[in-house]
Order: sequence, then structure tokens, then C-alpha cells
Amino acid sequence: MTPLRRLLVLPALLLVLAAPAAGASQPTRGVVVIETALGYQQTSAAGTGFVLTPGGKVLTNNHVIRGATHIRVLVPGTGRRYSARVLGYAVIGDVAVLQLQQASGVPTARLGSSAGLQRGHAVTAVGNAGGARRLVTTRGTITALRQAITVRDDQGDAHRLTGLIQVNAELQPGDSGGPLLDGTGRVIGIDTAASVGFAFRAGDNEGYAIPIDRALAVSRQIDSGRGTAEIHVGPTAFLGIAVHPFGYYRNGYTPGALVDNVVAGGPADRAGLRVGHIVVAIDGTRVSTPASIARLIVRKKPGDTVRITWIEPGGGRKSATARLVTGPPQ
Repeated sequence: MTPLRRLLVLPALLLVLAAPAAGASQPTRGVVVIETALGYQQTSAAGTGFVLTPGGKVLTNNHVIRGATHIRVLVPGTGRRYSARVLGYAVIGDVAVLQLQQASGVPTARLGSSAGLQRGHAVTAVGNAGGARRLVTTRGTITALRQAITVRDDQGDAHRLTGLIQVNAELQPGDSGGPLLDGTGRVIGIDTAASVGFAFRAGDNEGYAIPIDRALAVSRQIDSGRGTAEIHVGPTAFLGIAVHPFGYYRNGYTPGALVDNVVAGGPADRAGLRVGHIVVAIDGTRVSTPASIARLIVRKKPGDTVRITWIEPGGGRKSATARLVTGPPQ
């Protein structure tokens, strides 16, 4: 499987910010560097995005901001830094929309259309390659359209991305969420994945982008304030556990999710869940993987209650309710 292109950065390895260049070149206009703190994983990550409105609405990949407890955005062309909040996201579509805090007059990207693209069209990918907090451009051409790939993100979950633009412009870690530009400098896609793993090899110049028309449709749905089965709008509900799949054998086989970690003081902790417990159902729906739990929780809102059923190490079965709080995006 192909991993998504978010660059994870250990805290001790964060790079020092270089002074911004005087004036941004046209291909980088409206392109921003995104850095996230992943508080529950005790690490950080880096990616790219681009600005849709002067008020600071930013489009990026969902996997760039997934799990973020704090998001910081740098505008290289001006040197300005902003905190950002998540307006909404599509997990399966790998699109997220952010809002920069106290932003105005932010340079915007020039938007084009992904309709009418053809193989052989010239493209330019722009991104925060290597997480170096500077923008790099890579040129190439469209090699295929309507492509489908299976990707695995840095939390181990697999997703099927379809309808992608395939290009021979090489993408690197940190480029995720950056714009793919056509020959006139207009955005036609969001750089999202490449064909190789995090151990990059020279010459593997293949990449994929989400068509901009599809991404903007997600943005418009988020603007409407109405979520769908695939698009989450607003704050994300949080249960506060980490799990992995586990088969429980006692009077037959019971699939479940073994609790690896419980956030102290979080909803699951207050409900009585502990490390070593096996979650088997939420609101009466069977669960056995992190993804199955995430799918149920993402449909909830902070303040909602859920009923959790689990099996304790001695074999006892218990249930309790938990009131969800606001947590990081999924």
C-alpha cells in the first residue's frame, strides 16, 4: 500500500524557520505551510495547503491535520503565522478545510478547474518538501486520469482514493495538501500521495492529486454547515482511547478492540474503561478495530453520550455511558 504524504517530525528534530524570501513567486502565491502538534502521540507533523479566501480559509488534505491538537500555518510570502481551527473534513475523500484565526488580506491561490484535463498537460506541484518550511516547485505532466489507489496513513488505517490525477512530478513528504497547478498557474488539484514509501528512492517521480472540482465541492458542503455520511462539519467528538483489534475467546469467539491507552480524565476514563479491557460494542453496534470505533464517534458531536460495552480481563462484561468531549480531527 502507498502511504499518505504527511511528514512526521520528532520534537527534537524540528527545523529552524528560515526568513521568508522577499516576495513570493506566482506559482507559490496563496500556498501555505501547515505544522501540527499531535499531542496524544507526543509528536508533530508537517504538510502544505493553499488559501481560498482573503479571510483565511485554507484547503488541504485531511491526513495533514488528522489527530492535530494544535495547528499552526505559515504564509511564506509574508512571513505571517496563524493558529488555525478545522471547519470540517472528509476522511474518505482526504480533504479538509481550515480557518486561520484573526486573518485578513491573506494572498489567495488562483483556482482553476479539473474538468477537461488531458494526458500530457503540463503541471507544477508546489509543497513544503521535506518539512523545511519553504516552498518547492516540481514540474511534470499528467500521465493518467481517474486513477484509484489504496493508501495507508501514518496511523495504520487504509483508505481507497479514486478519481485521482496521476502526474510524473515527484512528490515528497511534506508536499501533502499543496496545489497542483496547470500551465497558467491555476490550481487543478491537491497533491495527496506518491507511489513509494517514506524511504524515498531517486527516480520515483510519480504522484497523485485530488481533482480541485471535487475538493471544492467538499468545501462548499462544509460551508453549508450540514454534514453528510462522508463529510464531517464542525468540532470532532472524542472518546479518549487507543485500541487495536483483538479476538476474545470465551464460550466462543468474540471480536473486539483491546484498549492500549486511556486518556486520563477523558470520557472513556470516567466511564471506567482501563488498559486491557476489550471494547465490543458502542451504542449496541459491534466494534473490533480502531476504524470501526472512529466511524461511530465521528458521527457524534461533543456533548453527546454513547454507551460502551466491554469485557474485563476476568471475563466480566460491563457497560457504561460516556459523554463525549471535543478532540482532534479524525
